[in-house]
Amino acid sequence: MSEERPDSTARPVGRPRRSPQELLDAAAAVFVESGVDAPVRDIASRAGVGVGTVYRHFPTRSALVVAVYRHQVEALAEAGPRLLVDSGTAESALRSWIAVFVDFLVTKHGLADALNGDDAGSDSLHTFFVDRLVPVCQTLLDAALAEQAPRSGGAVPAGTVLDGYSLLKGVGNLCIGAAADPRYDGDRLVQALVSGALATPPAPSSR
Repeated sequence: MSEERPDSTARPVGRPRRSPQELLDAAAAVFVESGVDAPVRDIASRAGVGVGTVYRHFPTRSALVVAVYRHQVEALAEAGPRLLVDSGTAESALRSWIAVFVDFLVTKHGLADALNGDDAGSDSLHTFFVDRLVPVCQTLLDAALAEQAPRSGGAVPAGTVLDGYSLLKGVGNLCIGAAADPRYDGDRLVQALVSGALATPPAPSSR
């Protein structure tokens, strides 16, 4: 990290202790506002702790960025089952979760980009991303498709357009450049893709 490390023994009297999770939330918010190169003192200020506290938990900027990225992916993964329980329909749960996923891609994708210099680290994060989020997306998609199935059977329609991986991949492609172009309405395109994923293809022609 760019700031000079403070004396680790110096801890301002009365400073509240913060959990690593609270520090990660603060770092994520600062990264969204100022980028991953934001001064550590800004993160410490947002969390209400001294700079030394941040360094004790995360000795390097890379360690902090990785931890924030993983923390955000975990929060997104955990949101899926919660939305499925709390939403009125499985389709609304899927659409809400995809909207949160879009926000993650547009506002926080720089977290992964910051690690591109470490191919092994980037590959590891990508694997973690896919392993955690694709099953969540698939569960939500299956629930939304089953919800549309005939009441008698309740089975997921055969021959549906997309699976969870393809849906997330498609959403990611639609989000490319969205943050840099205010005229580009990625959200509407993404929701149109979700509508397509929920559509059952027409039966093949007999001709």
